[in-house]
Amino acid sequence: MKKIGIIDLGTNTFNLLLTQIEEQNYTILHKNKIAVKLGEGGITKGFIAPTAYQRGLDALKAHKETLAKYHIDEYYAVATSAIRSADNGTQFVNDAQEQLGIHINVIDGDKEADLIYTGVKQALDLEEKPKLIIDIGGGSTEFIIANSKESFWKKSYQLGAARLLEAFMPQDPISLDDVNAIESHLAVTLEDMIEMAETYEVDCLIGSSGSFDTLAEMISCKKGNCAAWKDEKHFDFDMHDYNEVQRLIYGSTIKERLKMEGLIPMRSDMIVIAIVIINFILNTLTIHNLRLSSYALKEGLIDTLLRKPHQWQKSSL
Repeated sequence: MKKIGIIDLGTNTFNLLLTQIEEQNYTILHKNKIAVKLGEGGITKGFIAPTAYQRGLDALKAHKETLAKYHIDEYYAVATSAIRSADNGTQFVNDAQEQLGIHINVIDGDKEADLIYTGVKQALDLEEKPKLIIDIGGGSTEFIIANSKESFWKKSYQLGAARLLEAFMPQDPISLDDVNAIESHLAVTLEDMIEMAETYEVDCLIGSSGSFDTLAEMISCKKGNCAAWKDEKHFDFDMHDYNEVQRLIYGSTIKERLKMEGLIPMRSDMIVIAIVIINFILNTLTIHNLRLSSYALKEGLIDTLLRKPHQWQKSSL
C-alpha cells in the first residue's frame, strides 16, 4: 500500500489530489485547489507576472505542507499551458526546485489531452459512439474526440479563458459585439476541430472539471442543494437548466456574479469566456447533449502511474 500525490499546476488553479494505492486501484484521500491566476497580467505577453509568479510558489509551498500532513510516500507535479508557454516558465520550474525541492514535469498539449481523456474515461462510460471532450483551462483548451476504447483525434489550442479574457477585454457585462468577436476568432482557430467533429458525427459534448464544475454547482444551487452534483463522478446537464444559467451569466456584471451562489470568485470573470466557448461548440455542431466529467488530468495521471510509472519523474525522492 502506497500514498501518491498529484499537483496539477494549471493556469487558474494549482490542484492537489492525494490517493492511496492498493494493487492496481486507488482511493481518493484528499482533494484541494488553490487559486493562483498564473496568467494574470502577462499571459498574452508570454510571461508570468511577478505577483502571479509569487502566488504560484506560495501555492506550491502550501500543497507541500499538505503532502507532509498526509504522509504521502511520493508525489508528481505536472505543469501545463501557463508555464510551458511563458518566457520565464523555465525560471519558475527552477525556483520551485531550488526553493521548495519540487521537481515539475512540464508537459505539452498532446500529453495533456491524453491525460484528460484517461481521467474522463474513469468518470463516465463514453460508449461506442465518438464524443467530443473539452477541457477549458486558463491558458489552453484541449479537444479530444474519443469513445470508450480509443482516442481518435486530439489537439490543444491557445484558447484558454484567461488568455482570451486578456486578449479581447470584453465589456462588463459582455456585449454582443464582444461575443461576435470572440466567436469569429474561435471559428477560424477551431476550423480543423469542427471538421473532425463533423466527420466523426459527435452528438455529445463532455466538459472536464473547471468551468463545468462551476456550472453544475450553480444549477444544483438553484435547485436547493449546491453539493448534489458532487455525489457522482459525472453530471448530466438538463439543457433548459444550462440555458437559464448561461443567460444569467451573459447578462450580469462581475459585481453581480460575485454574489451568485455556486460561482467561486476566482471564476467570476473567466466563466463568461467559458460560456462563449461552450455555446459556440454547441451551436456550431448542433449538439444538445452536455455532460460533465469531474475527473480530468490529475485522475488521468494517477491511472497512468498505475500502469506506466517509469514515464514520470517523481517530484520527491
